[in-house]
Amino acid sequence: MAESSLNTGAQSEREIGPLDAHLSCHRTKTTDDQSYPGPPQDPTDFLWLMTEEPHRSRRMAIMKAHPEVTKLMGHEPLTKFVVLGVVSLQLFIAIQLRHSHPLSFWFLLLAYAVGGTANHNLFLAIHEITHNLAFKGVHANKALAVFANIPIGIPYSAAFKKYHIEHHKHLGEDGIDTDLPTNFELLCLNNVLGKTFFATFQIFFYALRPGFVRAQTLTRWHFINLVVQLTFDYVLVQTFGVRPLLYLLFSSFFAGSLHPCAGHFIAEHYVWDGLNQETYSYYGPLNVLAYNVGYHNEHHDFPSVPWTRLPALRALAPEFYDTLPSHPSWPMVIVNFIRDSEVGMFARVKRTGKGLSGQMTPSRMDRD
Repeated sequence: MAESSLNTGAQSEREIGPLDAHLSCHRTKTTDDQSYPGPPQDPTDFLWLMTEEPHRSRRMAIMKAHPEVTKLMGHEPLTKFVVLGVVSLQLFIAIQLRHSHPLSFWFLLLAYAVGGTANHNLFLAIHEITHNLAFKGVHANKALAVFANIPIGIPYSAAFKKYHIEHHKHLGEDGIDTDLPTNFELLCLNNVLGKTFFATFQIFFYALRPGFVRAQTLTRWHFINLVVQLTFDYVLVQTFGVRPLLYLLFSSFFAGSLHPCAGHFIAEHYVWDGLNQETYSYYGPLNVLAYNVGYHNEHHDFPSVPWTRLPALRALAPEFYDTLPSHPSWPMVIVNFIRDSEVGMFARVKRTGKGLSGQMTPSRMDRD
C-alpha cells in the first residue's frame, strides 16, 4: 500500500514513519506506489471549484459497469435491533450512575469511553435512518430516528434529516451545504489553537451552524421530536434525578469532541495534500462502531445502499474505489488536522450555491 504524508507531500512507503502516514491508496498501475499531491492551498480562503461534485458521475459509471449494484440497495432490518440495544445500554448505564458524582473519575470515564462511543453510534444510526434504510416506510424511519435520539438528550433528528439530504444533493454548495465551515470560522479558527478549539467543541459547530446558515420551516416531525425528547428528559430527571441526564449529555459532548470516532467528521470532506478530492473513505476497525460511515465515498455514490452492504459495494467496484486516497486512522486525522499548517478550516471544497440559500420550505413528505 502506498502512503502519503500530509506534512511533507508525496512520499513512498519506505520514506515515511508511522506518524506521517495520513492517507493511503492501494497499489495500482496508475498510482505506481506513489501519491502525487498538489501545491499547498491558500490558507486564507476555501478551495472554490467550478466542477460538478464527483459522486453523481461516478455513480452513473459504476451503474453502467456493474448494473448488479442495484441489488445492494434497500433497507437493512438489523438496524432497528442495533438501535434498540444501544439505547437500552445507555439508559441502563445512566440510571446506574444516579448516585455517582458527575465529576468523579468513573462517571467521566464511562461518559467518554462507553457513552461517547454509544452516542456517536446513535448519531450515525440517525444518519443511516435519515436515508430511510431501516424500514421500507418513511414514517417508520422517522419514528425510529426520534427513538434513537432519546439518549442524546437534545432533539435533533428531525432537523438533521433535511440538512443532511441537502448535503448530499448540494455537496459543497455555499449557503446550502451546512456541513461547510463559515467565513467566520475560517477567520477565527485557522491556527493551531483555533483548530484545537474546533476539534474539541465540534459537536456545537455542527449543532448551531445550520441554523445560522440556512433556517428550516418546522414540520410536525420537528414538534414530535421536541416533545418526545423533552418528555423523556423530564421523566428521567423526576424519577432518577439530574445525574442520569448529565451522563447522557456528557456522552453526547464527548461523542463530538476529541474522541477516536469523531475523527470521521473531519476525515470525510476536508481536502488533504493539495488534492482536489473532496470525499475520503476510511476502512479501519472503527467502522464496526460507526455503521460503516468510513465507507464515505461509497455512501455518497450510493446513499440507498445500507451500512451492512457498503463493503460489498467497494468489493464490487474496486477499479473505482481502490485508486482513491483514503485515511488509515480517524484518531490521527484529528491530530494531523490540528498540527499540520497545510490543512485547516480552509481545506474544504466550495461551489457557488444555485440560488437555494435562505429558508428551507418543507416538502409534502416532510409535512406528513
